[in-house]
Amino acid sequence: MKYDVMIIGPATRDCNIDYDGVENRCVGGAVTFCTPAAVSTGANVFAAVKINAADTDIIDEFHMDADHIALLPSEKTTLMRNEYFTADRERRKASCAAQSDPITIDQIPEVDCGLYHLAGLLFGDFPNELIVGLSERGKVSADIQAFLRHNEDGSMNFHDWADKLEYFKYFDFLKTDTAEAEILTGLTDRYEAARQMYAWGAKEILISNNAEMLVYDGKEFYTCPVKARNLSGRTGRGDTTFGSYIAMRMIGNDIPSSLLYATACVSLKMETPGAFTGTRADVEQYIADFYA
Repeated sequence: MKYDVMIIGPATRDCNIDYDGVENRCVGGAVTFCTPAAVSTGANVFAAVKINAADTDIIDEFHMDADHIALLPSEKTTLMRNEYFTADRERRKASCAAQSDPITIDQIPEVDCGLYHLAGLLFGDFPNELIVGLSERGKVSADIQAFLRHNEDGSMNFHDWADKLEYFKYFDFLKTDTAEAEILTGLTDRYEAARQMYAWGAKEILISNNAEMLVYDGKEFYTCPVKARNLSGRTGRGDTTFGSYIAMRMIGNDIPSSLLYATACVSLKMETPGAFTGTRADVEQYIADFYA
């Protein structure tokens, strides 16, 4: 089979504590949120998931045929804790009790694929050599958090990526949030930050925000407002957005229609905790109801 997207990264066991003290334990990780959002578009999606072999129950959360998913072995499964302090879930403290091993190019299944997406969580998930190796197989995309967020004795601290100028050129699609864009560029204006990341070599940049999603392709800026009616499913916002966005792009949709689908998909997803469980028809109905 020809796959449109392979989503690569560590799945996690998460403990999420809401601003009101309610605790929820679930499977998490960027790969967990990206994959079903990408699948909803109708794209052919392969998931390469980094976990310890004792945690294979995590694979059940993907609801995918075994032919379309691979378990990448690791000594540990990543363990994350997210504590939210505000109702909009914009302020949170993340900590990590365990981190999975780095993913290396020899672990990536040899399948026919158009785009390889690095859906990571922490610095060290993806060695620089992996980026170059995947670029020799197809297009490459990344969520920049896996290159900025460092696990330092369990605490999550953000630092600029020292190698960004060398490796940005390999990214056909790149996702950041507003804070990450500022860490990378030193710019508080999202539009200027997007211009800078394009100048460094990334070909198409999506910057997520609680109010709207922004895309820049070096020529035009595109935006779409988030219209979630509640934020109970805030965790996984950027992953859901980008998973659906890159899948739409890889199956031939233009930027405006891809961005509309992705923003509607994440708006719908944020109304319910957990990964997106809907269909393309559900997203299209949401578009008809709220984006007409």
